[in-house]
Amino acid sequence: MVVFGNVSAGNLPYQNGFLKAVSSGGCDLMGHRSFKISTSFKTRTRRRRGAGPLQVVCVDIPRPELENTVNFLEAASLSASFRSAPRPAKPLKVVIAGAGLAGLSTAKYLADAGHKPLLLEARDVLGGKIAAWKDEDGDWYETGLHIFFGAYPNVQNLFGELGINDRLQWKEHSMIFAMPSKPGEFSRFDFPDVLPAPLNGIWAILRNNEMLTWPEKIKFAIGLLPAMVGGQTYVEAQDGLSVEQWMRKQGVPDRVTDEVFIAMSKALNFINPDELSMQCILIALNRFLQEKHGSKMAFLDGNPPERLCMPIVEHIRSLGGEVRLNSRIRKIELEDDGTVKSFLLTDGTTIQGDAYVFATPVDILKLLLPDSWKEIPYFKRLEKLVGVPVINVHIWFDRKLKNTYDHLLFSRSNLLSVYADMSLTCKEYYDPNRSMLELVFAPAEEWISRTDSDIIDATMKELERLFPDEIAADQSKAKILKYHVVKTPRSVYKTIPDCEPCRPLQRSPIKGFYLAGDYTKQKYLASMEGAVLSGKFCSQSILQDYELMAASSGTQKLSEATLST
Repeated sequence: MVVFGNVSAGNLPYQNGFLKAVSSGGCDLMGHRSFKISTSFKTRTRRRRGAGPLQVVCVDIPRPELENTVNFLEAASLSASFRSAPRPAKPLKVVIAGAGLAGLSTAKYLADAGHKPLLLEARDVLGGKIAAWKDEDGDWYETGLHIFFGAYPNVQNLFGELGINDRLQWKEHSMIFAMPSKPGEFSRFDFPDVLPAPLNGIWAILRNNEMLTWPEKIKFAIGLLPAMVGGQTYVEAQDGLSVEQWMRKQGVPDRVTDEVFIAMSKALNFINPDELSMQCILIALNRFLQEKHGSKMAFLDGNPPERLCMPIVEHIRSLGGEVRLNSRIRKIELEDDGTVKSFLLTDGTTIQGDAYVFATPVDILKLLLPDSWKEIPYFKRLEKLVGVPVINVHIWFDRKLKNTYDHLLFSRSNLLSVYADMSLTCKEYYDPNRSMLELVFAPAEEWISRTDSDIIDATMKELERLFPDEIAADQSKAKILKYHVVKTPRSVYKTIPDCEPCRPLQRSPIKGFYLAGDYTKQKYLASMEGAVLSGKFCSQSILQDYELMAASSGTQKLSEATLST
């Protein structure tokens, strides 16, 4: 087991279901454990790295035309505003905690605007919730199974700005669901390219007669009419209802929830429809149905730290910014007036800046909040925002599984959310002879403290239903060569009803102190797109305050300026 910092996330203590941690010592909310067969399977040989050129036979779909969509153009305009901003006479030194996508985005766009971000990451790896590690065999295992949708305009712009569009491997425009009643079979929703949105999505739903009956489709469509007519105002008003409550209120049969929205809820937020806010589902449906390529999916062509995070870091450094790993914050030190004086690191180093950003998960922020801030309504509302536990499982098998696709698959099992054969879907992980399944184990609340072997045993029982001809729980068929289990006790914030009013704006009431993260206020909720957009909003807030400060006082430290928050 690998230990990061001074708390092992693979063996985190719990009390009443909540994570116990010592705030003065810092906290790491992600951990990973692994196991490699070393007895009966040791003589089995795997394809050796460097044994010859890698022949990739997977064929990816061409990049869809995203550049002319309204959301893409809005995202591009926001990106351009940083590059075209007046160059500061004296750039701000902005200290940012957390090198996940929110922190990386904040630092990137501040650097684009001519300022000097200093990005501090507690661990020895970039990426936060998209972090990954390489094992002793040279194989990568990740924090989660990450999908890049066409409906992610800020993420898509980011790839283009970095010149790495070719690192996204686009798949056919389909959603593929396992059929629990027919083990080993799948049901597809295929979106025809010849039709515009929302007709392509409507066609995909109407053509699929395996999961929903015509009466169920009609009742669901009638139930959705208020959302289609009421637009964003209606969508936001549904935050107080769970998916299950909303469906019943609208007269939608329970079987629609069972057949479609259990899988969708677990894919979106790792929880079931009786907990998930309906606002989350409606936002996703709006993006998927209103944009022709909104639900089209792409996989990154390799591990996220190297293939996505490092290009951002290189960009930041090229513009004079700095990124430091192994820089865990122990305390936010304050001035007498309650503004930030410095960040104190666990190694005793004190880091000072002109402005400060916390881009960590909300749970870590709450652990490190100064006592004098905790009763401020802006921060007190954060108490309801709690990260949801999730487990990511990787299993390497001794053979190539046949009953799979070069795509994301919805398992529709009780314990698993989505999965993919990464030996097919990802170029860096490609293997013509053996499959590596990456699976999201969710909901994970009852499993996060269980042993890795318990989790693998449970996963294999679920896989037996998905691969009845190829996998048996007792490994009498396909055999496990090795596995890795990555536990995240507090991942994205749990999008339960009535959370929306608790999400904070990026500008805090503390002058010179800002927040970034998918839990902060932005329209894409808990997602990679939400994290990137939050970083842009955070950078925008800092620039607005800097311009106001420069015009009024000429002071270089934002916390010293008299600003309206």
